[in-house]
Amino acid sequence: MTDRLWIQPTGAALGADVHGVDLSKPVDDATFAVVEKAWAEHLVLRFPGQRLSDDDLMGFSARFGELDRVPLPSAGQVYDSGVAPHAREWMTVVSNIRVAEKLVGGLGNSELVWHTDMSYQPLPARASLLYALECPPKGADTWYCNMYQAYDTLPDELKRAIAGKVCTHDASHNSAGELRRGFQETHDPSRTPGAVHPLVRLHPVSGRKCLFLGRRPFAYVHGLSVPDSEALLDKLWAHVANPAFAWAQQWRVGDAVLWDNRCTMHRRDEFDDRMRRLMHRTQIVGEPVLAG
Repeated sequence: MTDRLWIQPTGAALGADVHGVDLSKPVDDATFAVVEKAWAEHLVLRFPGQRLSDDDLMGFSARFGELDRVPLPSAGQVYDSGVAPHAREWMTVVSNIRVAEKLVGGLGNSELVWHTDMSYQPLPARASLLYALECPPKGADTWYCNMYQAYDTLPDELKRAIAGKVCTHDASHNSAGELRRGFQETHDPSRTPGAVHPLVRLHPVSGRKCLFLGRRPFAYVHGLSVPDSEALLDKLWAHVANPAFAWAQQWRVGDAVLWDNRCTMHRRDEFDDRMRRLMHRTQIVGEPVLAG
């Protein structure tokens, strides 16, 4: 299969298209090795024109490691996902669609802040794979940020300020800012529930250092006063917002996008809630976060 496979970089700070592979069929070892190499180089891979069942999506995802369970839903939300019972534990549905007044999935149509999937857990997801079943004609672009470059280009004084420091990653809210089921609101970042990770992470495969921020709201840098933590995080996030580090995925039905959750962040643009959007996502269990 590798003779039909070719990789087309986006030309941006990250991202590449993978052509010539059908993910609905078993991917042989030689092809998978090429995909893995491209993933390590480009951090985000788009497989356009796919036609995948949930079993296809889970099967290909599992080549990268153990499937992770779906995250906790927001408080008060009950979903009617339509996903087969055997897949519901592993398949996250991202959608604004309602059926008989019940939401099909989570995260709606609003803008989502920059974040790293499942970073509030002790073992954040290694990878995420998002597959488009229905897309609005415009809006809902997903932006990705290269956190290697974000770290490498930090001013020296910021590198010194974050060396050896750890940060709490909020578990109580999702990337839309909604409170998760089973949590209560807190207005003191130093009391935020969630995993504690180093601000500088060492990638377990490449050995490179990258920023590991999770998401901005409710984060807290240990060992600092809350005002000093907020000021340091504001500087880091202002740096990361540089468009030079980013690439935007403009979705089409059949796109399957795989990203390395250890060295990227992502966010989503809002879209018209009258337009339907339906995405299925798998995640791969990660490793302990190594300090860089």
